[in-house]
Amino acid sequence: MMPVVGADLSKRLVPDELWELAAPLLPSFAARPQGGGTAPCDERAVFTAVVYMLTSGCAWRHLPPTFGTSPATAHRRFTVWTEAGLWRRLHRAVLDELGARGEVDWTSAIVDAASVRAQRGDR
Repeated sequence: MMPVVGADLSKRLVPDELWELAAPLLPSFAARPQGGGTAPCDERAVFTAVVYMLTSGCAWRHLPPTFGTSPATAHRRFTVWTEAGLWRRLHRAVLDELGARGEVDWTSAIVDAASVRAQRGDR
């Protein structure tokens, strides 16, 4: 039996360890009692599709169907997640996890800073 390429790619893009960190950080989407709104979908599939889009540089409209979600859904969730600060929180969670394992080497780091002229004390 031939392996499923989409499943292999999905596991490489979002391994179980990353999903375990990301899943609790995702905003929840609930169906509205009156109907309409966001349809339930496989959050991991959508997250994986978004990771694929961000790492491949592919246009949203060219999202391969093997991810199991539409380009519109992936883009909508990306927008909501970005507005909710998901990427900053996920970055922190990954660093915390790696730090707890002793897998972050802080002996070399780049700090991004801006220089701003100091104001005089009388202002």
